[in-house]
Amino acid sequence: MSLKDQITDDMKAAMRAKESARLGTIRLLTAAIKQKEVDERIELTDDQILAIIEKMIKQRKDSISQFEAGGRQDLADIEKSELVILSAYMPAALSEADVLAEINSAVAAVGAAGPQDMGKVMGVLKPKLAGRADMTAVSALVKTALSK
Repeated sequence: MSLKDQITDDMKAAMRAKESARLGTIRLLTAAIKQKEVDERIELTDDQILAIIEKMIKQRKDSISQFEAGGRQDLADIEKSELVILSAYMPAALSEADVLAEINSAVAAVGAAGPQDMGKVMGVLKPKLAGRADMTAVSALVKTALSK
């Protein structure tokens, strides 16, 4: 079953169970998917859908920090519940040891000699780790690895 089919099935299940918060979040996700498909006139693959979900998760994290800084815990709680629902569609995250192993193999593969080669290393890592690791943290780990 494709990710898009799973999302549609989950939306139907949320409708039947009358879970309005879950249904609203899934509808936001399907709207984002359909928007991308209409804009680009293509059928999205699972990887492209994961990229949309990853973007939505990042937006939720940013919103949570902004709401908490502004003292709006009620809105932050709503964003946190949406974050949990969206995170369920992401593949299992890699451990830090696995990420470091991928970084070391990518550094060896491109023959990176220093920080100037960070773009090459990230270019190799992004397709492998997208959706499975926080790319901001990966970037920081790559920077540390290349400055040794």
